[in-house]
Amino acid sequence: MTSTVPASSARTSEGSALQAVFLDMDGTLVDTEGFWWDVEREIFAGLGHSLDEAWRDVVVGGPMTRSAGYLIEATGADITLAELTVLLNERFEERIGGGVQLMPGAERLLAELARHNVPTALVSASHRRIIDRVLHALGRDNFRLTVAGDEVARTKPHPDPYLLAAQGLGADPTRCVVIEDTATGVAAAEGAGCRVVAVPSVAPIAPALGRVVVQSLEEVDLPFLRTLITGMN
Repeated sequence: MTSTVPASSARTSEGSALQAVFLDMDGTLVDTEGFWWDVEREIFAGLGHSLDEAWRDVVVGGPMTRSAGYLIEATGADITLAELTVLLNERFEERIGGGVQLMPGAERLLAELARHNVPTALVSASHRRIIDRVLHALGRDNFRLTVAGDEVARTKPHPDPYLLAAQGLGADPTRCVVIEDTATGVAAAEGAGCRVVAVPSVAPIAPALGRVVVQSLEEVDLPFLRTLITGMN
């Protein structure tokens, strides 16, 4: 985990009960969920196996060990989990080497949060080596703290990453909003007690108590995020 400021400096915006905003990376801020699936298909094709399109919904958004383990078991491919994890990271890094595209509304939202001094954290199941590459496009200064999937004992769908982010920013999880694109990430955020904005990227996500579903980050701004907290009182 890395932080650009000490936790004690986290401040809420004046007149707002919103204490922090946590954002997922792949599929939420950057259009990379398809990259992961393409890489997985390429690797398994090289091993002599085809991936069923239906498996995409199973592996999206989760920890790499879970996704990789599922695909090994489903295909019977002759490769170890450790070998596949290395290959996935290497191929993905190659894929994003030419740059990544931000999701619609992402740049504007990050700038708005920074302008109003709202503490933010990037919380991803991707490994640190991947996050650090993508941060070049997202802007490292847009986040006070980042949490990678290989830096926690239990990553998404467990709540640990979001609880760690809240602790690092000195925030109450129930006063934080999480923006996620997959059911796995939503489960982690809700398990931590956070309010959730779901922006589905691959599989649909249904609205629920404490959860709002939108079609794009273009529908999300700071006043909207604040109402998710003030409206729960």
